[in-house]
Amino acid sequence: MHRLLSDTSDQDASVGGLGMNETLTYRRTIGESSILVKTDFHETAEAAFQTISQNRVKLERYVRAFPEFLLALDPLKVSQDAPEIVVRMSQAAEKANVGPMAAVAGALADLATEEMTRQGAKVAVVENGGEISIRSEAKVDVAIYSGESPISGRLGFRILPHEIPLGLATSSGTVGHALSFGFADSATVIADDAALADAAATAVCNAVEDKDLEISIQKGLKVASTIQGVRGALIVRGDRVGMIGRLPELIGIDLRSQPQSLEWSA
Repeated sequence: MHRLLSDTSDQDASVGGLGMNETLTYRRTIGESSILVKTDFHETAEAAFQTISQNRVKLERYVRAFPEFLLALDPLKVSQDAPEIVVRMSQAAEKANVGPMAAVAGALADLATEEMTRQGAKVAVVENGGEISIRSEAKVDVAIYSGESPISGRLGFRILPHEIPLGLATSSGTVGHALSFGFADSATVIADDAALADAAATAVCNAVEDKDLEISIQKGLKVASTIQGVRGALIVRGDRVGMIGRLPELIGIDLRSQPQSLEWSA
């Protein structure tokens, strides 16, 4: 899981400047998901929420027609005339060798940030239930929550504009109710987009399964290194941390002094 950091209050208000435009924070619950949007225009925030809602409806209709899509734990081919949300989930799942629902939150976030930029946003960040799609001209600090690990909330990434667009996702075998076959406290993946990061984080976490902490982490990192489009991964299990690939700058975090939102700088 992630916590997006800010030194401002977490509300629908301006939280900093970016050129001539304000940066605004919005939260909304859509279905069972809590959505956080950061952008420089009210209209593009609304576009993000509408895009997520519309694509959820398309996905729900598809699942009613093809219930195996919802239940599959392995990649599932779909026709190219399937809804775009379905195609993206299927493609990400195939790369990561997991079921397509492992990519749902990230794919919805990607579609939202893409629509925001089409409508003129220079800041487009969407967190969908913890999976994050970033297209921004401001830095973004993200803390990593790792359950009962003593490292939980003490590490994070500083993502800079030249590194975007990117997606960031975390899977855990010890936190939350999502299905996982591994034992990582957190398996965080940075990828070219959030759909792939979401699917890959599931695959990486599933691989962290040995009783020996270091061996299990190495198994997860090996899986991350084989997935095309994954830039890097960070795994936390107990008091051990493993990293691989091209990750953003690693920063120290103290969640006790941070509200749960985003930090921005022009």
